[in-house]
Amino acid sequence: MRRADRLFQIAQYLRARRLTTARQLADWLAVSERTIYRDIRDLSLSGVPVEGEAGVGYRIKAGFDLQPLMFSPDEIDALVIGMRMVQAWGGPQLAASAVAALAKVTLALPREKRDFVEATALYAPAFHIDPLHGERLEAIRQAIGQRRKLQLEYADAGAAMSERVVWPLALYFFGGTWLIAAWCELRSDFRSFRLDRVRALATADSYPSHEGRRLADFVRSVQRSSTARPPPPIGPTTP
Repeated sequence: MRRADRLFQIAQYLRARRLTTARQLADWLAVSERTIYRDIRDLSLSGVPVEGEAGVGYRIKAGFDLQPLMFSPDEIDALVIGMRMVQAWGGPQLAASAVAALAKVTLALPREKRDFVEATALYAPAFHIDPLHGERLEAIRQAIGQRRKLQLEYADAGAAMSERVVWPLALYFFGGTWLIAAWCELRSDFRSFRLDRVRALATADSYPSHEGRRLADFVRSVQRSSTARPPPPIGPTTP
């Protein structure tokens, strides 16, 4: 990657996020942290209003704008398949927004690049997806945004049913399945609920921003659980 392209990408990352560390930038751009520190310094000297410090993170002051980036064919492929996956798996409102967003991207491209959008042979068929799945995902997405509890009728892996009241914190797509990251009132702990096992749901009253029950706490809980798992046995074992 040319250095000018890397500087532009750094500026784009800093504009798009509230705070970005040098380590993150180094991983995304496949360079050393020392290179990132040097690039940040040069961006600042060139007039880009970078705020922050080493060891904490960086951002670009609100209101600063850059000229639009020209998309490469691979970048167009990435945008198109991403939009098509949202159309298939994202629920009716997100699907409509994906169509509108892709139309805007297409119009923003130079005329000679627009054919790449239609020519992208990457698809996400939706004919096998139950429409009820998308409606529930949209209801959950709205509940997360409004910080409202969900009442779930939920089937576990053995098809045993339970009723749960949960605080929905996020939705994440893993292994072809949407999951709800939530605080479960029944278990008094974090739980993930597969959307395809939700038999019924309804929104309830709002829940507070409670210390120890936020999305960042959920992520830390998952990280602790994954590192605490024992390694698999090596060699033959006895039953």
